[in-house]
Amino acid sequence: MESPLPATFLLFVLLPLLLIPLAVLARRRHSRRIPPLRLLVVVGSGGHTTEILRLLSCLSESYCPRHYVLADSDKMSEAKIRSFEQKRAETFSSAQFTLDRIPRSREVRQSWTTSVILCNGPGTCVPVCISALLLGLLSMKRATIVYVESICRVETLSLSGKILYHFSDYFIVQWPALKEKYPKSVYLGRIV
Repeated sequence: MESPLPATFLLFVLLPLLLIPLAVLARRRHSRRIPPLRLLVVVGSGGHTTEILRLLSCLSESYCPRHYVLADSDKMSEAKIRSFEQKRAETFSSAQFTLDRIPRSREVRQSWTTSVILCNGPGTCVPVCISALLLGLLSMKRATIVYVESICRVETLSLSGKILYHFSDYFIVQWPALKEKYPKSVYLGRIV
């Protein structure tokens, strides 16, 4: 008859020795800091700002710096953001943020027919225009998209131009050769 010692020995001596490397790996995994992640936050007014700040309060300090984009006339949101960031600075050491103001595309109760997006080719204009297009397709809001191709584009369109040629309301080119290749475009001569 075998002694229960080997089974007990395995259970109490060898098992912990096997688990130590796993515990070390788990501790390393949990102690790893997430690298900083820059965060762009587009702020609306009123309740929208309150909601987004509540969401931000749940994020770790890894989301830093935070760049807020708000309408230049939205003083209430600016005050809420500054208050939020001041309180956050008391908890986290990395309380870096910027406020970037942009003109409001329209004021409350202003007709959307007066909203125009004017762009000339940076890649950043494509998602803005596509977003405006989607709002129009969903019959939510309608904005007119005016795209002016760069004067340096003499024979071919830029990548932004190739994409927005199909979606813009007005597509303006500055060279006659482009007007010939892209019949939907409007040639006005050199305007820039």
